[in-house]
Amino acid sequence: MELKRPRAAGALAGLALAVTLTGCGGSIQDSTAAADTKCGDLNLAINPWVGYEANAHVVGYVAKTRLGCNVNYKDLDEQVSWKGFGSGEVDVVIENWGHPELQKKYMKSAGGDGSAVDFGSTGNEGVIGWFVPPWMAEKYPDITDSKNLNKYADLFRTPESGDKGTLYDGDPGFVTNDEALVSNLGLDYKVVYAGSETALIEAFREAEENHKPMLGYFYDPQWFLSEVALVKVDLPDYTEGCDADPAKVACDYPVYDLNKVVSKKFADSDSPAVGLVQNFTWTNEDQNLVAKYISEDQMDPEDAAKKWVEDHKDEVDAWLKG
Repeated sequence: MELKRPRAAGALAGLALAVTLTGCGGSIQDSTAAADTKCGDLNLAINPWVGYEANAHVVGYVAKTRLGCNVNYKDLDEQVSWKGFGSGEVDVVIENWGHPELQKKYMKSAGGDGSAVDFGSTGNEGVIGWFVPPWMAEKYPDITDSKNLNKYADLFRTPESGDKGTLYDGDPGFVTNDEALVSNLGLDYKVVYAGSETALIEAFREAEENHKPMLGYFYDPQWFLSEVALVKVDLPDYTEGCDADPAKVACDYPVYDLNKVVSKKFADSDSPAVGLVQNFTWTNEDQNLVAKYISEDQMDPEDAAKKWVEDHKDEVDAWLKG
């Protein structure tokens, strides 16, 4: 999209002074060898959604406790994070949702400056789309077909949208094609930015509890879907290349194989954290569990990461041995 994903409410931050990775030592063969290797600084971007926080803090906790890294978490928007690869501000973006426009700017394989390197899948599959609360899908069964949305536009009017229906998006930095979709599909709606993942969750929760109409951008993996089973609206089917021109998009979002992106400097370093980041994979269920610890159970992200890591020692050992 130019995907703009929801995140845990994290404030956008400007780039601070560059802190470069200074790790040294051999590549990891196992956790014992890793413990004898100096890691140095590991600069992890924290993009603003809770699933990202879950990934980052689990990797960061393992890097700190098993590899001796000095982990720096940096609250940054996606676009700012990628810019940080070249300056040394950022070593790792642990969950990327597509971003072909950033690939073209920073990945050599896409014609960019080469400061960013694809480091493989996280194991998570990402789905973005438009959703309504369950009560609406039950009362208005045909509302889940985007062709019928204009029939219901009046239900979704808000002060922000005037005489049009409101389509709530999250943070303006999330991957989103929604303004183009509304225009190109001829929908009588206006995109209104709720401001954050947290704001979207609270709005959907209230909409279901109080039977209030709501149409909004959302995604999976996301722990909230186990609390409120939001119902996805069917947009025109995605086909390869249908989103190539952002201004002309008139199709659904693709399923994203979420991946890790790192700086070229980090990828070429001899830090033991390189192997950890490259080998890190888990499931949507794993991410949603840690995200639930953070958002619903109000655990500190480091405590949530520690709990998951201690309960999944075999998986963590595999990341370190890989």
